[in-house]
Amino acid sequence: MSSASQSRPWDVRLLPPAEGKVFLVTGGNAGIGYFVAEQLAATGAVVVLGSRDAAKADAAAASIRSHVSGARVRQLPLDLADLSSLKSAVDALGVDRLDAVVHNAGVALDDPPRRETRDGHELMFGTNHLGHFALTRWLAPLLSAAPAGRVVTVGSFAARSERLDLDDLQSARDYRPKRTYGRSKLAQMSFAFELDRRLRATGSTVLSVVAHPGGALDSLTPSRPPVHVTTGGERLRALPAGLLVQGKDAGAWPVVRAVLDPDAAGGQMWGPRVFGLRGAPRREPAMAHMTDPAVAARLWAASCDLVGADPGPGFR
Repeated sequence: MSSASQSRPWDVRLLPPAEGKVFLVTGGNAGIGYFVAEQLAATGAVVVLGSRDAAKADAAAASIRSHVSGARVRQLPLDLADLSSLKSAVDALGVDRLDAVVHNAGVALDDPPRRETRDGHELMFGTNHLGHFALTRWLAPLLSAAPAGRVVTVGSFAARSERLDLDDLQSARDYRPKRTYGRSKLAQMSFAFELDRRLRATGSTVLSVVAHPGGALDSLTPSRPPVHVTTGGERLRALPAGLLVQGKDAGAWPVVRAVLDPDAAGGQMWGPRVFGLRGAPRREPAMAHMTDPAVAARLWAASCDLVGADPGPGFR
């Protein structure tokens, strides 16, 4: 890091200004994505909420404006489970460049049965990984047009204990919801690290960075009605857990730093400082199975085939 950064520690409540920049947050209408969008809006940037639910996106935008004076926020209809709709969604952005996209939106199912997207892909893998994989393809020209575009992928602790089954990526033979979710997040992270390797190999100015929220609970999250409401009783009961984990507002901090920190580099991973579960954001090492280039290359080829993308060195 530069000497300036070392003498001025990162302050989650004093973010660097980003006037003139444009950020897209998928799933920016709820959860971690909402707080990422709210915090980015406080920098003066234009923040676009990518959401498949227009009413929820409108409510989130109104909430952000009520908490951030002068917030410049708008919504973009975006359904990651419908691959054929993504190019039109990107065209509807109506911008000549994109400074960062935050790949945050996701589906997490707790119980069987196995479900599929309209394209016939397993729902969690199809939305969490393939949807973002395809979206990146269409956003590539806009990201390349920015002085220093970034792709920030939101990973998960659930990926730590999982391994990809490259012969059953869509859990057709072995569907267990929690495992399938963890593998979909691992696929996202593996893609993000591979994307940065390919971007570096082609001399691109775009960076691909991974961030994860650690342990982030609704019950420790400040209310943002109607987007999210935490009762006093829920917060009180969650206080013991607050020793180890945090709310989704704090869970957004590593993601926001990955977007804004001028010293963040491609291929890095950012997470909470305390055991990777809570606290201020810091850089942390990625586990070997997340960055395995051989696995990532096979995942990349399979993903290109599934979404109909050019399997070349990068997205063009």
